[in-house]
Amino acid sequence: MEIREAHPFDLTPAEAIRLQERLREQVRRSGDAGEVSLVAGADASYAKGEDVIHAVVVALSYPDLTVVERVSAAAVTPFPYIPGLLTFREGPALIEAFRRLRSEPDVIFFDGQGIAHPRGLGIASHMGVLLDRPAIGVAKSLLAGTVSEPGAGRGSTAPILRDGETIGMAVRTRERVKPVYVSVGHRIDLSQAVDLVLATARGYRLPEPTRQAHLFANAVRRGDGQATLPSSTR
Repeated sequence: MEIREAHPFDLTPAEAIRLQERLREQVRRSGDAGEVSLVAGADASYAKGEDVIHAVVVALSYPDLTVVERVSAAAVTPFPYIPGLLTFREGPALIEAFRRLRSEPDVIFFDGQGIAHPRGLGIASHMGVLLDRPAIGVAKSLLAGTVSEPGAGRGSTAPILRDGETIGMAVRTRERVKPVYVSVGHRIDLSQAVDLVLATARGYRLPEPTRQAHLFANAVRRGDGQATLPSSTR
């Protein structure tokens, strides 16, 4: 993927917060991803106490969700683990992984928040702006706002609210399993984001793009994961 010049990541936490507040103004909270034929999931993994970040991107055909490409990249980061500033720790490795991706996904799923973030710029929104692609945040826990428990059935939803505004949706992807927390990353409507999460959730709590990325990221960190090229080049 071609990526425009990214901003520096070697910032202090205070500088990172100021940058988040500026980038938040560039997030497009609506849009239509159009006809989707390729989706991607992005994730990062690292060992506790280490500063080597292993980032991956997994591209899958849609709607059959066959993996067509997997790429990885590693980077050393001096940025500490601080909740709400995840992108400044994982961003450099993720940017490099996306640069290695030959596929051109229509929508990118991130393991983390979109606008459902204390400053409205979680990793899905931050990376969505840098990549200028439709992006969805799919988080395993709530970071901002309040939400009621959705119904027990698959497909049940409940809005994530902050100051009376809906900033995301709790989505039950599997019956009687904890919901995931979906929010707009960039250039996509919340309704389409929720529909795509449900359409790509195939029997697991996580939708397949982020599930595959999570599995691959852990394999890469352990040293037993290998990238694959797009099907057209294999």
